Amino acid sequence: MSTRPAPTAPAAGPASEEHAAGALWLSLGALLLGLFLAALDQTIVATALPTIVSELGGLEHLSWVVTAYLLAATAGTPLWGKLGDQYGRKKLFQTAIVIFLIGSALCGIAQNMAELIGFRFLQGLGGGGLIVLSMAIVGDLVPPRERGRYQGVFGAVFGAVFGATSVLGPLLGGFFVDHLSWRWVFYINLPIGVFALLVIAATLHIPVHRVPHVIDYAGTALIAGVAGALVIIASLGGTTWAWGSWQILLLAVAAVGGMVGFVLVERRAAEPVLPLGLFGNHTFTLCSAVAFVIGFAMFGAMTYLPTFLQVVRGVSPTLSGVHLLPMVIGLLLASTLSGQLISHTGRWKLYPVLGTAVTVVGLVLLHLLARDTGDLLMNLYFFVFGAGIGLVLQVLVLAVQNAVDYRDLGVATSGVTFFRSIGAAFGVAVFGTIFTNRLRDGLDDALRGASLPPGVSVDSLEHDPRGIGTLPAPLRGRVLDSYADAITDVFLYAVPVVVVAHLLAWAVREDPLRGSVRAPDASETVPPTPVVRSSHDECARALSLLGTRAGRHDLYARITERAGVDLLPAACWLLLRIRQDGAVQPALLAERISLPITVMAPAARQLEERGLARRDGLSLRATDRGRELTERLAHQREEELAALLGDWWGPERPRDLVDLVRELSAELGTGPRAPREVERE
Repeated sequence: MSTRPAPTAPAAGPASEEHAAGALWLSLGALLLGLFLAALDQTIVATALPTIVSELGGLEHLSWVVTAYLLAATAGTPLWGKLGDQYGRKKLFQTAIVIFLIGSALCGIAQNMAELIGFRFLQGLGGGGLIVLSMAIVGDLVPPRERGRYQGVFGAVFGAVFGATSVLGPLLGGFFVDHLSWRWVFYINLPIGVFALLVIAATLHIPVHRVPHVIDYAGTALIAGVAGALVIIASLGGTTWAWGSWQILLLAVAAVGGMVGFVLVERRAAEPVLPLGLFGNHTFTLCSAVAFVIGFAMFGAMTYLPTFLQVVRGVSPTLSGVHLLPMVIGLLLASTLSGQLISHTGRWKLYPVLGTAVTVVGLVLLHLLARDTGDLLMNLYFFVFGAGIGLVLQVLVLAVQNAVDYRDLGVATSGVTFFRSIGAAFGVAVFGTIFTNRLRDGLDDALRGASLPPGVSVDSLEHDPRGIGTLPAPLRGRVLDSYADAITDVFLYAVPVVVVAHLLAWAVREDPLRGSVRAPDASETVPPTPVVRSSHDECARALSLLGTRAGRHDLYARITERAGVDLLPAACWLLLRIRQDGAVQPALLAERISLPITVMAPAARQLEERGLARRDGLSLRATDRGRELTERLAHQREEELAALLGDWWGPERPRDLVDLVRELSAELGTGPRAPREVERE
């Protein structure tokens, strides 16, 4: 588990504070460039895929352009996180950018599908590192005392990046295909990436805290091998290789053997990539299964819908990106709204149950798509499907974080996102197999006995849809119907799988939310790659919301209510601040912490009017009554923090959680002193 940087001293004055803030935002901007690259590349390829396979051939291998990236990013994620702890995150982040750029350049010059798939795997290795390390570096950039102040802004910025790339990716991919070449989908990464490297080298200055790890290379390799073998079986079984062929049987034996080996390795690993004990947790197991299915449905659909739009509907790649916007908007809107409602009500089980049901409806609607479906109706279908997915994304991570012990918080979060990632790769592969089989059967029926133009055959149409334009009108309509049926049947086959997820969602037990558990940010819900954070990082992310202005207001309102006194929240905070410093000058304090004087002045006046503080020149000092009340408030603050942490704050609470409470106490402006219960440790 990674250690945290020590709190830094406050800046000497406004000028130095402004300089520090400016440097922080410059570093954050450099970080976001790398994150933008990785997030964009997960969505920009989708609308270019039909053109890519038309030029390079191999429509039956279309799914592997997506699957290779997902598998590589997923497999490399745990290694990037621990290597960053061990050797410094800045160097690893720069290395990830270089790998990503080399992969992008090679993808751009690929001459066949085999090359493109291999280069996409390399690109995925780098892309996974960019996402994992960018999240970890945020904790290094901000000293603990300031983390609460910036946490909400960081969460919003990261959410905006993932949201923007979800919208921009399909549009940019279509634009490049229409006006330049599909190769620019990959070339665009090069200038942005080189610029990011230069800016990061010049501006990103983070402390290096080397944390030794026993890296579970064997477990990582085995789980990646098992996932890869299963995906290859799902992708090539029944198409390239017969189900009973020696290749499929060999892969099946390898998958079983790899799984047995993984279980044996994880039982003995000092830091297992996926602790087997987590599967004894009912909620983790069920949520991981639901996450697998959601990834399966989400990325499988997003990969094949552009093919439907461009081949069957005949729209341009750019317009196909426009048509996909309702699905992206539905996903982001439902995800954001469900997170806010959960935070306000504390109830969360409704959303995975409702979300999986809406996803089933969305898949059935997508199955009903045809060549003559109106644009408005089609966009409505896309929105329904996206909304169903969005209702589930937030809740799975939240439910798992709420159900596990503190020591498992980080690895459980990465575990549930890992299963979503594997589901995504598996779904794209399975959808590809179904599409290929259904397309060949449909083309055989549509063209049986027909006279075809020279160079056009069932085999050529299966590999390259550009030949459809050379067919006579009656045949062209039948072939387009075959493509439409093959794609939309994919969605129907996914319905039973999501129905199973719906039943599993009903079985999840709705435990009351801990006060410290909040709706996860976009980094844990939108990207397909797993998120790797330690338990300390996850708890700090949630509790640091208390450090925002709104969070402090709510916290001190609850403290005064617990203490049974009628004080303004700001007056409660100010009284505790006087306890820390001995005396404060309200005007100077308000200026230093950027608190409006319209909030500070009534708080100071209330303390004076009630005899809790007295003026000593420009300063305020506590009276005897004020000191007595302050001790009660401090005690209630301890109780409030304990209530937020729930059963994590038990007799056996770990040392790093105790340290986190100390940091949080400093962030909340109550001084470096820890709650009395901590001091007794």
